[in-house]
Amino acid sequence: MDGEWVAGFKTPVEDRRLEDYVPGSVHEFGMISMTAEEIVAFGEKFDPQLFHTDPEGARSTIYGGLIASGWHTASLMMREVVRYYLPRAASLGSPGVDELRWLLPVRPGDRLSVRMTVLEANRSRSKPDRGIVVSLFEVLNQDRKVVMSAKGVNFILCRTSQAIEPVL
Repeated sequence: MDGEWVAGFKTPVEDRRLEDYVPGSVHEFGMISMTAEEIVAFGEKFDPQLFHTDPEGARSTIYGGLIASGWHTASLMMREVVRYYLPRAASLGSPGVDELRWLLPVRPGDRLSVRMTVLEANRSRSKPDRGIVVSLFEVLNQDRKVVMSAKGVNFILCRTSQAIEPVL
């Protein structure tokens, strides 16, 4: 990481709870510098396609050069999400992500950041000590173009565990 930064939250990640995730709010963080060495190492270990592992051979592909595996981009994004977005003690995991898209290739020298938009934040009716946050995850390059996106769902503890009043 170089030049890391965080914007959008008033509550530190250590103290966040469901109530801190306001629908419509946007949070940006991180600055990840991509290197050819890291792209190749990840590609060789996890996604050994020519355009992820061989800078010379990648020139003859439709990408015209080395690109990062989409799974590499997703892994780096997740590291930043855990570091800056999800509450340290109140995150209860996730049932998954939807609509994962790799929109543009990520190349050596790219500088990536993460933008999270809270789409929904609702307290659970059956377990009032927690709630569900739905977020739009976006990875942006140095030109502010979205290179990857997904919608994620996270279970997060509430600051208070008030029971929800029944609707009459």
